[in-house]
Amino acid sequence: MADEIKTTQEEPSESRNFIHAFIEEDIAPGGQYEGMTVHTRFPPEPNGYLHIGHCKALTIDFGTAEKYGGLCNLRMDDTNPTKEDEEFVEAIKEDIHWLGFDWGDRFFYGSDYFEEDYRQAVGLIRKGLAYVCQLSPEEFRAHRGEIGVPATSPYRDRPVEESLDLFARMRAGEFPNGAMTLRAKIDLASGNFNMRDPVLYRINHMHHHRQGDKWCIYPMYDFAHPIQDALEGITHSLCSLEFEAHRPLYNWVVEHCDLPARPRQIEFARLGIDHTVMSKRKLRRLVEEGRVSGWDDPRMPTLCGLRRRGYTPRSIRNFCERIGVAKSSNVVEYGFLEHCLREDLNETAQRVMAVLRPVRLTITNYPADKQETVTVENNPLDEAAGTREVAFSRNLWIEVDDFLAEPVPKYKRLYPSGPECRLKGAYLITCTGCVKDEAGNVVEVLAEYDPESRGGDPADGRKVKGATIHWVDAGTAVDAEVRLYDNLFTDADPDAAEKDFLECLNPHSLETLTGCKVEAGLERAEAPASFQFMRLGYFCLDSRDSRPGHLVFNRSVSLKDSFKK
Repeated sequence: MADEIKTTQEEPSESRNFIHAFIEEDIAPGGQYEGMTVHTRFPPEPNGYLHIGHCKALTIDFGTAEKYGGLCNLRMDDTNPTKEDEEFVEAIKEDIHWLGFDWGDRFFYGSDYFEEDYRQAVGLIRKGLAYVCQLSPEEFRAHRGEIGVPATSPYRDRPVEESLDLFARMRAGEFPNGAMTLRAKIDLASGNFNMRDPVLYRINHMHHHRQGDKWCIYPMYDFAHPIQDALEGITHSLCSLEFEAHRPLYNWVVEHCDLPARPRQIEFARLGIDHTVMSKRKLRRLVEEGRVSGWDDPRMPTLCGLRRRGYTPRSIRNFCERIGVAKSSNVVEYGFLEHCLREDLNETAQRVMAVLRPVRLTITNYPADKQETVTVENNPLDEAAGTREVAFSRNLWIEVDDFLAEPVPKYKRLYPSGPECRLKGAYLITCTGCVKDEAGNVVEVLAEYDPESRGGDPADGRKVKGATIHWVDAGTAVDAEVRLYDNLFTDADPDAAEKDFLECLNPHSLETLTGCKVEAGLERAEAPASFQFMRLGYFCLDSRDSRPGHLVFNRSVSLKDSFKK
């Protein structure tokens, strides 16, 4: 059962969770880190782009250091050369800076420590705490044992000198992949299978993105990570709950290696969001199979995708802070992420007029040669935002949904002989009819205006039964392409084991509208500018596809907030 999400708007500086409680205990008088600077790290693997799940982790890592006036390192976990690339390294840096965090001069690669990792492994062999094992992967699984049945290895009592020799030859490249591993000598009967003589090193003849072909043996994460933490002076190694069962091994490595510090590992629950996937393997598959346009597709949960869709750093950090830090797994509604964005954009986005599905409106009693401007507010929630002048004339564009030839009950917009409606910021009009083409489609709506109603403001005291309608001047309107997004998956849990997640892809997750009309001036906007299209939602200029002469807007979020507070 998913934990209930609280939407309290406490200031982040006032928040306190179980991680903070542990840290405050550690740095208090008598604590193990008394008088020391709180020092955390964020260690992403550079084999893909950061997503919203990583964002929770990095917010905890950097935010915790920030809270206690400490430091946070950025370390690329590149101990596994498979699919690692500098492209991802630079993208990770960009995303973290975009969110407002910085690591100063404390940027590292896990591969920087390969020589030290090897030295520590040799030290364990000399102490009789590690040995070279020649079980094949299949044999390893067969000897793993079961609950109540110890694991076995015929190589556990191999002489120290023999293991030292074989380990050196492993490094020299004498053996093929899978022929040997280096294992810790801990407890083959442990109830925690991670402690049943875990593998510390494996052979992998693969080119490394930074080390080239210098190494053909690579340390396992459970071995390398605590060594890296200790060498960097990390006090608190904050990681996701999946590593809780690995903590005894983390502590074992710290205790038995010759290291300058003793970091403490603390685990928290990972972030789950409905109607999406967080697995980088699955996200990579979406990209490589062309199911999305790339890692920055606005439907993706990647930070570059969310940024391109119009999400702001403040909205994402607010989301991560408000969902809290828990010890038990939870799934958050995607609607709450949208809620946080909507809150932010409501305060900051300029209001503009745009028509997505246009039909022409002709005000028949308005002078054909007259052109004027009307004043509209840029953002009614921000007095400093001011106002602007918008062109107005006899010919306008309105939404096709704002007119019905045959009205339905309670319809309060334009229809023949219907009630007066307000044109936003302009005049009151009354619909007098329409023009249809041969197929019976409405191609023009006809109306008359009241010249004495300029301003169209409800504060003028006129009681109008009809709705307020947004519009765009036909003579000055700018054409645009608009992309409307929905959930990428139809199923709330596309990761469910009994089905392939691709079967849940939403065929209607993207709707592209062309021939849309936006008010003059938006052609000068630059990404990542965000706007509220009145009555339609919040939109941003697309950072990849929009260009002079071809405006492209992405809908970031609708105006309607369906999230239940």
